[in-house]
Amino acid sequence: MTVAKTYFEQGSDKALINGDYTDVFSVLGMHSAKDGKALIVRCYIPGALAVDVISAKDGRKVASLEQVDEQGLFAGKMGRRVNPFAYTLNVKYPLCEQTVTDPYQFDSLLNPQDVYLFSEGSQLQAYGFQGANWREHSGVKGIHFCVWAPNAKKVAVIGDFNVWDPKRHVMRFHPASGLWDIFIVEVDAEQHYKFAITDVYGNTVVKSDPYAVSMQPSPHNASKIPTEEDFQWQDSDWLNQRVLRKSHSQPMSIYEVQLASWRRTGDDGQSYTDYDQLISELVPYVKEMGFTHLQLMPISEYPFDGSWGYQPVGLYAPTYRFGDANGLKAFIDACHQQDIAVLLDWVPAHFPKDPHGLVRFDGSHLYEHQDPRKGEHPDWDTLIYNYGRAEVRSFLFSNAHYWLNEFHFDGLRLDAVSSMLYLDYSRNADQWIPNEFGGRENLQAIHFLQELNARMYQCFPGINMIAEESTAWPGVTQATDHNGLGFGFKWNMGWMNDTLRYISCDPLYRRYHHGELTFSLVYAYTEQFILSLSHDEVVHGKGSLLHKIPGDDWQKFATLRAYYGFMWSHPGKKLLFMGNEFAQRNEWNHNQSLDWHLLDYAPHQGIQDWVRDLNQFYQHTPALYECDHQSEGFAWLDCHNADNNILVFCRYGEDKQQHVVVVVNMSPQVHQGFRVGVPNNENYIEVLNSDHDHYGGSHVVNDGPCAVSATQWQGMDNSIVITVPPLGCAFFIPESLDDIE
Repeated sequence: MTVAKTYFEQGSDKALINGDYTDVFSVLGMHSAKDGKALIVRCYIPGALAVDVISAKDGRKVASLEQVDEQGLFAGKMGRRVNPFAYTLNVKYPLCEQTVTDPYQFDSLLNPQDVYLFSEGSQLQAYGFQGANWREHSGVKGIHFCVWAPNAKKVAVIGDFNVWDPKRHVMRFHPASGLWDIFIVEVDAEQHYKFAITDVYGNTVVKSDPYAVSMQPSPHNASKIPTEEDFQWQDSDWLNQRVLRKSHSQPMSIYEVQLASWRRTGDDGQSYTDYDQLISELVPYVKEMGFTHLQLMPISEYPFDGSWGYQPVGLYAPTYRFGDANGLKAFIDACHQQDIAVLLDWVPAHFPKDPHGLVRFDGSHLYEHQDPRKGEHPDWDTLIYNYGRAEVRSFLFSNAHYWLNEFHFDGLRLDAVSSMLYLDYSRNADQWIPNEFGGRENLQAIHFLQELNARMYQCFPGINMIAEESTAWPGVTQATDHNGLGFGFKWNMGWMNDTLRYISCDPLYRRYHHGELTFSLVYAYTEQFILSLSHDEVVHGKGSLLHKIPGDDWQKFATLRAYYGFMWSHPGKKLLFMGNEFAQRNEWNHNQSLDWHLLDYAPHQGIQDWVRDLNQFYQHTPALYECDHQSEGFAWLDCHNADNNILVFCRYGEDKQQHVVVVVNMSPQVHQGFRVGVPNNENYIEVLNSDHDHYGGSHVVNDGPCAVSATQWQGMDNSIVITVPPLGCAFFIPESLDDIE
C-alpha cells in the first residue's frame, strides 16, 4: 500500500494537488484515524522539503510527516496520541526554515447568531465577521477571513502571505449560509489579498473583498489586511449633544466638498490633500465661513477618478487618496471639536461592473438581479442591487452602520433615490418589469429604504438621513409607521430647478417667470426640505452658477448675491457646493483644485464675505430656521410684484417677536420710497444688504432706523418706507432685536 493510500481516501490526494477538492477541512489538518486509535496530520505546502509537527504547548517535536507527493503534500501519524492538540508546523525549504500555524487545525470562528441575522437580512454589523478581521483564537492571533459566495464550488484566500497560490488556503464552506471562512495566523497588517473563486463550471475569477476596509489603488485593486491600531476619539461631548439636537428646528448650512479637488498640493498642484492638511485647512475654513455641516462626496474606494466616487467598488474601504482610516477618523474628530457635523454621500443605488468587484461575484448574479430589466441602469451602465435578497440587504445595512458607527459620521445622504424607487426609471416601455401588483414602484427597494432609515435612526439618535429624490414621490420624509420612507430630509430639486431657470433669464423677461421664485412655497411644507445647489449644477456643460446669469460682471455678481440672500431666507435647510461660495467662474473640474486665486479679486471676495455673513446671521436668527417645517414660520407680504421682479416676505421664529422682513429685487432698478408692511409697531433696521459696497455692490443701503408708521400695508397694521437696492436682497429686523443674538 502506498503512502498516499495510507493517509488519503482514493483520489483525494490528487484532487487536493490539482485544486479540485472543495471540503479541504475534512482532509487537511488534524483528524482521527479510522480506527480511532491515532491522530493523523495532513498538510499541503508546495516547495517544502520536510515538515515536522511541533506541540504548541511545550514546543516539542511530535512527529515528522511523510512526503506523500513531491508537489508538497505531507501526512503522518502523531505517535500514540488520540486527543487533538494545538500544534505548529516546522517547514524546511531549500534555503530556509519556517514555523507555520496550520490553519486547518482550527474550528470555524463564525457565530451562529451573526450568521442567522445575516441570512435573515437584518444583520447590521456583518463587517465584524466578514472580510478580514483580527482575532485571537486558541491562544494565537491572526486574521479571520470570511466571504459570502453560496454558488461557488471553491473559494481560496490568495495574497502576499501565500505567494498568491490558490491551493494554499482553501476556505471552509458553510452550505446553509453560503459563507466561506478560514483563520490564518501568518499574516501582517497592510498585506494584500483577494479571493480566488471557482464557480460550478470550474471557471476561476479573482475578486477583491466586498468587506475590505482598505484597498490598493487601481489597477491592482487588491484588498489590504487592516491595521490593529485603535483610534482614540475625543468627540464624546459632541455625540452626547447630538442625541439632544432636533435638526428640523436647528440651523443647517451644508458645505458640499469633493476632497479630491477642493485644494490640490505639490509642486505640480496635482497631489491630493491628505487628512492632516485637510484638518489644518478645510476644517478652519468651514468654521470661519459659518457652515454648520460638511458633506463629503463619496469616499468609498473607487478606481475611476471620473466617477467622483459615485461608482464605488470597495464600499467599506475609505479611499487611499487622502490617507488611511485613522486619518479619516481624525478629520471627523477635528470637525466635531469645531462643532461641525459631517455627512457622507452614500451610494446604495447601484455599483459598477469592474471585474474585481461585485459583478457575478461567485459566478452567479449574486448581488445584482439576473434580469437586466431589473438589474442594470441604462444611464450609467451600472448594476442594481437585488434589494429582495436578504444577504444583500445585510451587506448594505451593515455598510451604513459601519460609516456611522466606526467613523462617527453624523448622517448619510443617499444618492439617486429616485432610481431606486421606480422600476421604469429612465427606461422605455419594453425595458422594465412591473411589480406584483402591476405597478412601477420597486417594492423591494421601498422596503429596504424604510428599514434602513428606521434602523439607523434607532441605532444613532441625532443623525440625519437625507434623500436625493428628484420626483414628487409622496412621504419621502414621512415616518415609516405612516407608510413614509423615513428620511429626515429631502433635497428640494424643484426649488433648485425653478430658481436657476429664473436667474438665467434676462431681468427684462423675469416678470414672465415670477412664479418660478414663488411656486416652491406651495409645497414647502409637504416634506422636510434642503435647498441644494450641489455639484450636479456646475458640471457637464451646465456652466458655473455665475455664468448661468446674463449681463455684465456687475450684474452677474449682484444677481448671485441676491439669489443667495433669497436662498438663505427661504424655508428649508441650505447646501452649497464648494467654489460656489466665492463664485468660481469655470465649471467644476474633478481633476484640479478650485480656482482659489479668484479671491485676489474684489467681486469674488465680496461673494465669499456675503456667504460668510449670511451663515453667521442665519445661525443667530431663529426666525430663519426654527419653523422651516411649519407654515406659521413664513408669510408673504408681496408675492405678486412680477413687473418689478420684487418679493417681500417675513420669516418668523417660534416666538413671533423673533422675525425678519426680507426684500428681494431681481431687477437692476432702484426703488426709492418703497413701502413694506411690518408686524411690529416699532422702527426696523437693515441688518444685511447684498448691495453694500463691502460685498461689491453699489451701496444702495438703508442707514439708520427705518421709521414705522401706522399705515396699513401688505396685510400689516404698520409699515416702513425703504430704498430697494438693485439686484439686491435686504434683511430687516425690529430695532428691539438688534442686540439679541
